[in-house]
Amino acid sequence: MQTSSRFISYATLLAPALLAGGLTAQAQAPADISSIVSYAGPDRIDKLLAEAKKEGGATLYSSATVEDMATHLAAFEKKYGIKITLWRGDSEGIAQRAITEARGGRFVMDLVETSGGNLEAMHREGMLQSVNAPIQADIIPQGIPPHREYTATRLQVQANSYNTNLIKKADLPKTWADLTDPKWKGKLGAESDDGDWFGTVIKSMKDPNGLDLFRKIASTNGISMRKGHTLLANLTASGEVPLSFAIYEYKVQQMKMAGAPIDFFYLDPLVVHPVGIGIAKRAPHPHAAALFFDFILSDGQKIYLEQQSYPSNVKVKPLPQGIDLHFIDFSKALDEQDSWQKTFKEIFSSKPR
Repeated sequence: MQTSSRFISYATLLAPALLAGGLTAQAQAPADISSIVSYAGPDRIDKLLAEAKKEGGATLYSSATVEDMATHLAAFEKKYGIKITLWRGDSEGIAQRAITEARGGRFVMDLVETSGGNLEAMHREGMLQSVNAPIQADIIPQGIPPHREYTATRLQVQANSYNTNLIKKADLPKTWADLTDPKWKGKLGAESDDGDWFGTVIKSMKDPNGLDLFRKIASTNGISMRKGHTLLANLTASGEVPLSFAIYEYKVQQMKMAGAPIDFFYLDPLVVHPVGIGIAKRAPHPHAAALFFDFILSDGQKIYLEQQSYPSNVKVKPLPQGIDLHFIDFSKALDEQDSWQKTFKEIFSSKPR
C-alpha cells in the first residue's frame, strides 16, 4: 500500500499555482456538512446510505497504489452499491492539486487519503471537515489529531531491511551505535528525502549526541542515498544495498512473501508515519464521503491487513510490542521539514573516510 512519506513544504503551498484541469464540474456542496459526517445515531449507516444513493457516489484523491486502493473501492461498491471515483497521485501532487482547487473555488474532491503531513497542510488551509464518528473510538489515539480533520487509516512502520543472503540475522546491529563498526562500510543505504523520519529519530533518542552518532556512521561507513523507498527495498533484495534504513515494513513483508531474500528488523526508536483520510469541508457528496470514511476505518482495515499494512483500528491488529514507538508529529514536522531535510542530507551524504 504505497504512499510517499514525504510531505510538501508548507512554504511551497503559499506560492501561486495554476488550477488543475480535466475534472468534471463539481456538485453544489452544502453550506455546513458537520451534522452529516458526525451524526452518531444508531441509524447512521442507513441514513448515510439512503442519501449517498441520491448523490450517486463520491470522488477520492489517494496516494495509495491504484491496485491496492481498487480493492477497497470494489469491496465498498459490492457492499453498498455506491461507486467511488479515484484520482491517484503522489502525496505532494495531491496536496498541491487539492489546495489549488480549493483556493480557486473548485470543489471536486470529497475525500482525501494520503500522508499525515499533507493532510495537516490541508487542515491549515481550512479545507477539511472535523469529524466525530462512532467508528473513530476504535482508532489508536495517536491517529486522530486534536482538530479531528483527518483520521489515520494505516500506519507506515519505518523499519530497517536487510538482504538475508548477505547478512545473518545474528549479525544484525542491536543499536544505532553498532553501525559505527567499519564492517558495515559500503553496505548501508537510505532514502534521500527521509528528513522527517530522521528528525523524529533524533528528537526521540535517549542519546543526546544523536547527531554526532549519525555523523560517525556516515563518515566511517558511508550511506548510499537513493530516491524512493520501494527502489531502496528492491536494491536491498538484489544485494546492491545490503542494509537500508526506514523502509516501510509492509513493503518488506510483501517482497518476503513473494520469495525475495529480504527481511526487516527494528532499532529503537522506531518511527511510525500515519497515513490518513479526511473529508473535504466543501464535499459535493458528503453522505457518500462519510459512508466511505466509516467503511475504510472498519471493513477496510481488514483489507489493509491482507495487504501487509498496519491498520489503525486497534481491534484489527495491535501495534508492534516491545519497542519504543514514536509517531511523527505532523503539526511540528510540517514547519521543521526543510530544516531537518537539510541536516539529514548534510550528514547522510558524507563520504566515508
